[in-house]
Formats: sequence, structure tokens, C-alpha cells
Amino acid sequence: MKRTISVFLGNGARRVGTLHYDVAGSRERSAFSYEDSWIKAQDRFALDPVLQLVSGPQFHRKPKDGSVFCAAIADTEPDGWAKRVILRDHAKRRQEARKSGKETERVYLNELDFLLLVDDSSRVGALRFQDEQGVFCRASEPGRRTAPPLVELGQLLAATRAVETESETAADLAYLLGRGTSLGGMRPKCTVVDDDGMLAIGKFPSVTDERAVTKGEVLAMKLAKAAGIRAADARLVTSDDIPVALIRRFDRTSDERRLMYVSAATLLGAESSDPREHFHTEIVDAIRMHGFDAQSDIEELWRRIAFSILITNVDDHLRNHGFLHSSHGQWRLAPAFDINPFPERARELKTWISEETGPDATIDALFSVRAYFRITPQRAKEILGEVENAVAKWRETGRRLGMTNRELDSFEDAFEHEERQEARKAC
Repeated sequence: MKRTISVFLGNGARRVGTLHYDVAGSRERSAFSYEDSWIKAQDRFALDPVLQLVSGPQFHRKPKDGSVFCAAIADTEPDGWAKRVILRDHAKRRQEARKSGKETERVYLNELDFLLLVDDSSRVGALRFQDEQGVFCRASEPGRRTAPPLVELGQLLAATRAVETESETAADLAYLLGRGTSLGGMRPKCTVVDDDGMLAIGKFPSVTDERAVTKGEVLAMKLAKAAGIRAADARLVTSDDIPVALIRRFDRTSDERRLMYVSAATLLGAESSDPREHFHTEIVDAIRMHGFDAQSDIEELWRRIAFSILITNVDDHLRNHGFLHSSHGQWRLAPAFDINPFPERARELKTWISEETGPDATIDALFSVRAYFRITPQRAKEILGEVENAVAKWRETGRRLGMTNRELDSFEDAFEHEERQEARKAC
């Protein structure tokens, strides 16, 4: 099977290139070629640093456990939860086809299937994909809202619970299909439209949760803003007394314009699935090479590492950092997202601070790279002091969110530890 998919950018559907895909048995491969008009345009930029602005197809070699597509396109693929919904929908359709004696659907889904099953309206970033018939993939149908409004939270929650417990109906899957996101992992979530008409990610409690995870994430996001971090807007909403974390999408503007987004892994050209092979100092190097306001973003990154250490946010892999395109191939650090306190985890960072520090989530490790980040000793103390002062109010902030003492106690080990003491000493 061979496919040719047109790639567009933004609301105005400006064509930037073509995605070539073919599969033979279990072997898949892809290539991307820029449009000549894009290469010649004054406002052109490379979709990612590996995709050079040259004519002709650029082939992508699939790494182990990686995507068959180039990194900028792979960043728009569905995350683990969305893939789960897609797979279960595919299985349900095959079951129904077998019962009716009309099984014609392919047994296996390939990577292009997953890519194109993300709804055009909710796909992360500014890239858009049009099939050979000229249809934007999963474009909205007449009279159908592709991203449901908040008033449908109860139905969304019921559908995600059904998928988790493997009791979903075809209607549940049809309701969730295509409304996932690339920003996240296996936890249940869905793209929704908030009360201001803006896209947001609704994150739901899992049936396996042993603590108030959604409340913990919103708590962390509120503390991040108080610590001076540019973080995505987050709030709690309830559906039948069940707390849902609502995270405003930062890749859309107030006038619904789409912003080009890539993960830190893409900006680094890092496709390895092993987090020990990459470091925050590498992100610093990438910012210096591609950054629009490099030193400001490097200081912001140092502040975010400090915050992660103090709240035990140890799931800080390279896809939990991102960048938004500014102009002419320059990028800005995207607002912080997917920040969570993990009281039950070992206090080790997935993305090491540097090769020398290893995974240690310590204030000593943070200060060991201060000079590499070009932050003066006095400024480093000021930043750490601002972060520590914000984190110190975690219980007070949690109570304002409506968290009970029991819920707050379940997060205590994430916030109260010796590195908080070291932070107070350092600043």
C-alpha cells in the first residue's frame, strides 16, 4: 500500500509539503518533501531541525520503538490513551463485521492509520493532513462538534470509564474517537471546548487511582505559576462530584489561530526512547541554537528544573517539554504542562540535569550547572527563593482548590523532603 498525504500549515491551510508513505507486510517507511513554493517563501522555516529546507524527498529511518514519520509529524500522533481508544474501536468494528459476514477491514492498523485518525480540529500544533480525496483527516461533519463542550463532561467521563473497564459500547468509542491528544500518556483524557470557546484538555481520574491525581496536577500547575513559571492555564471542574483537570491548550490563540509546536525531543533531534541518553543541558544547547529569546528561555528552564525537584515531578521526559515557533525558524519554550507531584516515586529525574549529575533530583545537581545556564550566583538564589516560597504554600493552595486534609496528606512526600531544606539553605 502506498499513500500520498498533503501537509498544510495553520488555519489558512497553506501547503508546505507532501508525506509519502508505503507499507509492505510489517515493513513501513515514509518520506517528506517540501513544496517548492514553501522553500522559496520569505517566511519559510524548517518544520524540525532535521528536515532541511531542500527540494526532494527526505526519508526517515524508523528508530527502535520510535515513529516511522519525521519528528515534527510524529509529535502530532495520538498519545497512549488515544491509541488505546483507536485500537478498541478497530476491534469493535471487526467484531461487528464478522457477525454480519462482511469482514473487509484490515486486520492490523498501521502508523498512518493512527496519525490520520486524530481529528483535524484538535490535532496538536499547526500541521494539518489532507488525504488523496482532498479531505482534511477527520474533518468535522455537518452539524457535528468534533470537540465536545464542557456540558458533555458526564458523557465523556462515562465513556472513558467504560474503556478503562473494557465495557465500552460502539457508541462510547465513536464519541471518543479522534478527540485524543499528543500531549500526555496513558491516562484518560479528551479534547474539549471550555466555557470561553477555547480548546482544552480534560483529564479524568482513572479507575486505578489511589489518590486525587487530577487535583494534584492542577495543584502543581497553580504552584508553577506562583513560582514564576509560564505554565498552561489549569483549573478543576466537576461532573457528578468527580474532579476533572481542565488544561487550556497553549497551541491555540484567543482568535483560534493554530501555533506550530514541536517537542523538546524533536528540537534536539533525539529519537531514542531511553531518557538516560539525554540531559537538560542538551535542551540548553538547542535553545541557544534555535531560540528566539535564548537566555530568557534558558533561565526559565532552570526555574522549571528547580520546581520539578521541589515537588517531585520526576516524569520530566523530553516529550513533556515543548516549543512554539516564533518566526523564521526560531522557537520559544512552550508553557509548562503535564506537571505532577509523584509522592510514591524515587526522586530521580527522567531527563537528567547533566551527564555528570545522573538522575539525581537535588539542589546540588541544579547548582552544578548554573554556570552552563549562564545564571549568576545571585540570580540563581533569587530564582530558587521564588520557587521555594511558592512550593511552601502547597497545602494552602490545595485547600483553596477544595482538597481535603486526607487528599493533601497523600501528596506530602512529594512536597516535604530534604531537598526543600537544601533549597532554603541555598537561597
